[in-house]
Order: sequence, then C-alpha cells, then structure tokens
Amino acid sequence: MKTKVGLWIDHKKAIVVAVTDKGEESGLTISKVEKQLRRSGGSPLKGHYESRQVPADDSRQRALTGHLNIYYDAVIASIRDAESILIFGPGEAKDELKRRLEGNSLGGRIVGIEAVDKMTDRQIAAKVRQHFAEEHSEPGPVGTTRQA
Repeated sequence: MKTKVGLWIDHKKAIVVAVTDKGEESGLTISKVEKQLRRSGGSPLKGHYESRQVPADDSRQRALTGHLNIYYDAVIASIRDAESILIFGPGEAKDELKRRLEGNSLGGRIVGIEAVDKMTDRQIAAKVRQHFAEEHSEPGPVGTTRQA
C-alpha cells in the first residue's frame, strides 16, 4: 500500500494528511515551543539581580532549538513510512523540517515545498488530495500511447 503525505506546518502545529489506497487520514502534532520566554513573577524586578532572573539570549535560543528538535522528530515519526511527502505552510518551519528530513535520509521522498498562509483543515486536506491526484494523472511523453 502506497502512502502519500501532505503536511501544513508552522512552529506551533503540524497537520498531516495521509492518502492511501484505503482512503485518507488526518493527524495533528502540537509543538510546545514558546518563542518568547517570560520572566517568572508578575512585577518587573529592580536592582542588579534582574539579569539573573531573565535567561540570556543564547540560553533562550538553545531552549527554542531543543523544543523544535523534539517537535520535528515527532512530525518525522508520523510521516516516516510515506513514499511521497508534500510540505507547505508559512514561515521557516517547512524549510527547517526539510533539512531534518534530509538529515534522516528521507529528503528523496519530498515531492514539493510551498509557501502558503493559514488554511483550515478542510483546505489542507483538499490541497493534498489535489496535489497527489494531479501528480498521478500527468500525461506520458508526447507521441506515446498508453495501454490498459
């Protein structure tokens, strides 16, 4: 059974639509990434201890990268068995996922990467169905005939 997967991804969530001979399934992976880390406590601190209460920028970046790595690994685990992968979404997450897939020797399965804005779940599923239907129905080379 051949599985074709399309996924809409940003840094907050990934919506995966798998199309097989038996039908279509959707899944959701939520990220625990918090882009802007907040100070603990409700009031601004005064004095020279404030710098110890706020993580340094490199510390924040390491935390963000660690959360993203866990998130991307979860997404990859959900699409690992796909023979074809279409990735689309806003921002940088789609390109970051592409690099992770290539690092896991799955880059050859990527059939497309597209920049799109926010979409509803139904729009995402329709886009995936349309993409793989068009891919499947491409005509052969000119001058050849197909036999059933």
